[in-house]
Amino acid sequence: MDTSVFRHMSYGVYIVSTMDGERPTGCIANSIMQVTSSPATVAVSINHDNYTNGCIGKTGKFAFSILAEDSDAGLIGNFGFRSGRDADKFRSVDYEMVQGMPVVKHTCGYVVCRVVDRMETSTHTVFLGEVLDGVVYGDMGDAMTYAYYHKVVKGKSPKNAPTYLPEGDGGTDGTDAAAGNGQGKDAGQEKYVCQVCGYVHEGPLPEGFRCPVCGVGTDKFKPAE
Repeated sequence: MDTSVFRHMSYGVYIVSTMDGERPTGCIANSIMQVTSSPATVAVSINHDNYTNGCIGKTGKFAFSILAEDSDAGLIGNFGFRSGRDADKFRSVDYEMVQGMPVVKHTCGYVVCRVVDRMETSTHTVFLGEVLDGVVYGDMGDAMTYAYYHKVVKGKSPKNAPTYLPEGDGGTDGTDAAAGNGQGKDAGQEKYVCQVCGYVHEGPLPEGFRCPVCGVGTDKFKPAE
């Protein structure tokens, strides 16, 4: 099976959030869909290995913030490439509490849900959530799509994302995905790839440079092949 076909499906990029006791936590997800309109119900798929999964199970509620194209790309690195087990992801994030759930500002908006059912797969839990609240922040650009993230932000999926494809598994990710989107190695053009999030930097790496997506230093970059 050519699993790269899944890259042609439509996805957004979201921060799914909940509470870990008294502490906010969350992760990046791209598999969220509205299931019904009345009562408004959504489904979100979260990997079993994500710390957020267990926290949603204990709390019984979750929220998701819809990333915009002009949202800080560092949000993806913060929530997508670090674990809530050992990192306070909300420490430096501008957020507010709604219905007891943390929601991230400088996004397109948020939805807060109460878990009403769940389905287990071999790797992910699909939580069904009845919508309790939702707001549109009016000062942001268009919603970020998964395709935009790959083509413009030039990042790859976190390994726990439903859309993650290991290199060579019927599709591409990271360096190869960037190359397929016109960001590959051109003659005479120096390029470096972040080994954590897949961001592609064009040109020499400046002294003190840090990845704009996940924040790692130049020691985590390798020349594009």
